[in-house]
Amino acid sequence: MRENFKIAIPMAGLGTRMRPHTWSKPKPLIHLAGRTVLDYVLEQFNSLPGLPNAEFMLILSPNQGEQVIPYVQEHHADKKVHFFTQGAMRGQSDALYLTREYLHGPMLMSFSDTLIQTDLSFLEKESMDAVAWVKEVPDPRRFGVAITNERGEVTRLIEKPKEKVSNLAVVGFYYFRSGEELMRAIEEQFQKNVVLNEEYFLADAINILIQNGARMRVQPVDVWLDAGKPKALLETNRYLLENGADNSAQVAGQKGVTIIPPVYIHPEARINECVIGPHVSVGKDVYLFASIIRNSIVEQGAHIERMVLEGSLIGRKAQVKGRAETMNIGDDSWIKI
Repeated sequence: MRENFKIAIPMAGLGTRMRPHTWSKPKPLIHLAGRTVLDYVLEQFNSLPGLPNAEFMLILSPNQGEQVIPYVQEHHADKKVHFFTQGAMRGQSDALYLTREYLHGPMLMSFSDTLIQTDLSFLEKESMDAVAWVKEVPDPRRFGVAITNERGEVTRLIEKPKEKVSNLAVVGFYYFRSGEELMRAIEEQFQKNVVLNEEYFLADAINILIQNGARMRVQPVDVWLDAGKPKALLETNRYLLENGADNSAQVAGQKGVTIIPPVYIHPEARINECVIGPHVSVGKDVYLFASIIRNSIVEQGAHIERMVLEGSLIGRKAQVKGRAETMNIGDDSWIKI
């Protein structure tokens, strides 16, 4: 009988690529397709064997706990979650090492700004020491890649190779049969001071693990989504709306409102004289009047009047009134054109 799975999710960071939204909230709490990024991250594990008994380790930066902890306690009360704070941004391995007290037995690790769709049920009978989820890409130089041998086993991970040595991009989702062995590899990484730009990267710890005899294979994934940059967030929003998050059938028929699917519109949003869609997410308590909105995310409590918006991100309680624009507006902003 396997031990219960441990699931580690490093979330610490400044979220600079998603500003201005991350000035006022952690990146995992940004909304898309009717839910937060964190909701979708946690949903990735729904097919995990023994999920009700799994333990989650969320590693936060000091400014994230005030919002993330109560959100998880309210919306994921069924999960057993431990919270950790990474005081200094010293890299992925450093973040995972904070959770070493709990990382014994089989574990999974996922980054908080990438989403994949995968069936984890095979892990109940997995015989390898580790698994790295990968996706074939035409130009792997922007990603970390996995080098494999003739048996399909990983011999090395390389961060952003300058030459095309492999087209298997590592998507930031891993399985380890023994959390203790990974922690020992990280300790060796610390001792040898294997760093890049003053950060301890997980790929280097995994390479040490492999050098010490661990056997790792790759697991291909078809769907790999990015929620770490504004343009990518909108692309992910479009994908999710087209693949299950659309609720246009429930909100259609409002007088003076035209809905073009797929969209997600919260039942408590108020919409008058608007054309909404396609690919629009509208949050709770949003007020929209005399506007046309396409390919955009409008977060909770935003107020928009007489606008034509496309490719826009509108933060919580933001107010926008005026003319046709493309906007990236953070929380509590007020703009009148």
